[in-house]
This record gives sequence, structure tokens and C-alpha cells, in this order.
Amino acid sequence: MPYTITQESPLGADLALLMARHTADMHADTPPESIHMMDASQLAVPEVSFFVLREAGTPLAMGAIKRISADHGEIKSMHVLTEARGKGLSKAMLEHLLASARAQGLARLSLETGVQPTFTAARALYAKAGFALCPPFEGYHEDPNSIFMTCALH
Repeated sequence: MPYTITQESPLGADLALLMARHTADMHADTPPESIHMMDASQLAVPEVSFFVLREAGTPLAMGAIKRISADHGEIKSMHVLTEARGKGLSKAMLEHLLASARAQGLARLSLETGVQPTFTAARALYAKAGFALCPPFEGYHEDPNSIFMTCALH
């Protein structure tokens, strides 16, 4: 079934399940001091572009870009509902985020993700898209539970 990806408010009433599942996944095996997710209200600010992937109107995935400087952005809150995984939706959302970052004039896109096995697929997706390991950026610090990656946007 075809899907759409559109920029929306993270405060949308029908996004509660997506937000709750993302929060639960982040807290499942990551110590609280190593969780860097933003909740819906933190995502609802001008420096964040928030996107929702919908299939037949149902929200199945989300992703955001937080502008951290004139030419540098950070991927935030990338999540696909468990029951929708395995359909290429993560790749579609990541490609959309990369295209949006380029359209916004960003030269670099970075991210923080976990080292736990639950993040293995995400790390592989990011690496395949051209992201490489990098040092902590924009307010982050070395953390044994975090991996930092960045990608130059050409």
C-alpha cells in the first residue's frame, strides 16, 4: 500500500501511540542518563522539522530534524511501529530526512543512537546511508551507551 510522508505537528492527537512506543523503546534497555530523546512538546519548536509517514491515513513512522547551527542538523525521534517494520519504512523515512536536510540548506546531518543490540538495525541503516562514526557534537559528551554518527550532505 502506498504511503505518504508529510511535515506535521508532533502534538497531533493520532500520534500518541507512535510517541508512546518510541518512549518505551528508548527506556527499554538504555539507562535514563543516556536517553536523549525529545518528547512531543520539545519537538514542537521552530528549529525542529517533524515528519510522519502514514499508510492509509494511519501514522506508522516518524522522524525529525533539529537544526543545531546554520549548516548542521541532527536526526531526532526516528521510529517505526514494530508491526510496520520490515517494509522499508525506516529507509524511506531516512531518505526523506536527508532530502529535507538538503532542501533546508544543511551541509551536515548528525545523530546519536544507542550501542545496545536493539539499535543494531538502526546503526546498519545509517551506515548504509553514508553516516560514519564521529565524536560527540552539540551538547553531547562521551557516553558508553551512545554512538555518534554524521553524514556530509552533497
